[in-house]
Amino acid sequence: MEPLDNLKVIEMGQLIAGPFAAKTLADFGADVIKIEAPKTGDPLRKWRLLKDGTSVWWQVQSRNKRSIALDLRQVEAQEIVKKLITEADVLIENFRPGTLEGWGLDPIHLLELNPKLIILRISGYGQTGPYRDKPGFGVVAEAMGGLRYLTAEPGRVPVRVGVSIGDTLASLHGVIGILLALQERHRSGQGQVIDIALYEAVFNCMESLLPEYSAFGEVRQAGGSALPGIAPSNAYLCADGGYVLVAGNGDSIFKRLMGMIGRDDLANDPALENNDGRVARVAELDRAIGDWAKERTTDQALELLDSVAVPAGKIYTVADIASDPHFRARGNIEAIQMHDGSKLDVPGVIPKLSRTPGSIRTLAPNIGQNTDDILRGIGLTSAQIDSLKERGIAFTK
Repeated sequence: MEPLDNLKVIEMGQLIAGPFAAKTLADFGADVIKIEAPKTGDPLRKWRLLKDGTSVWWQVQSRNKRSIALDLRQVEAQEIVKKLITEADVLIENFRPGTLEGWGLDPIHLLELNPKLIILRISGYGQTGPYRDKPGFGVVAEAMGGLRYLTAEPGRVPVRVGVSIGDTLASLHGVIGILLALQERHRSGQGQVIDIALYEAVFNCMESLLPEYSAFGEVRQAGGSALPGIAPSNAYLCADGGYVLVAGNGDSIFKRLMGMIGRDDLANDPALENNDGRVARVAELDRAIGDWAKERTTDQALELLDSVAVPAGKIYTVADIASDPHFRARGNIEAIQMHDGSKLDVPGVIPKLSRTPGSIRTLAPNIGQNTDDILRGIGLTSAQIDSLKERGIAFTK
């Protein structure tokens, strides 16, 4: 038994935020029915690098799901959704606010059909507030939430994180919300709506940003490879052109680090015993560590840092990830077999549970691959299903 066996989930989202949340539930046993547009399906199918016409990303985002293709602009398709909802535990959607309502699928009506239903709604700005109707993507949310301003070298143009981190953070907050609502439902027997905005999921992870501004008027600035206000923590250039990341900001760690690089004067300086004192002299500390690092290769530096238990590492490319034994040992990388018999490496199931660890059970579906089975499951006959497909309301590929 997986931890979420018997949990029935309807996914009406597309691209990243909603589908990632549903994927996480599916990895742990939830029966996820993904509703897609006929013929085209989820746009993610065509994002980034394609294999045989379909994104390899699709195999990560939609594994363990079933696909039904419905034209939700049609009343009959909306009625099918309502039938699915009556038997579901969770509905996940990440359309712009008002979209569900326009299809006659507003949460008030859905909760009347199924009072135990938990509805996760992810959008750029949330279901309320003056910006609710604005279109919102992760890149905009990351900026509004405070992250983009900090991701730069001082004085340079802020850059985006290289993945859709705003969408993923919103997804994970959504999963937390679902699990909280399921726990509460055990007590009350009632469902509820979870309203997640992309920007506020980012904002929730911004640590001391707001209280520092509130207390001191401090606007935190971009720190490049350093972590402003915490020292020493930076990337240092090595003799081979690589960088070693050193997090020597713990008090005892700092003393070990300084001793190892031959700077006992700094290790034993009372003014540097605590972080506030080190921050005041961070440029001096960075020079000392940088002078030491540039005389050694990345591997040599890491070996020495490991020998005195100083947290350190290198900057991984995906090639480094794919060849690293630790990723393999922890099941972070799994090989799946595609329909054509080829192998594809994909991220494994995370988080790790000791008794019910989750699994990759099925490949990501083709558009409408499970349409017939799902419609039969709610009582439609073969003749009714054929009629829906003939009229373009449902689709199977």
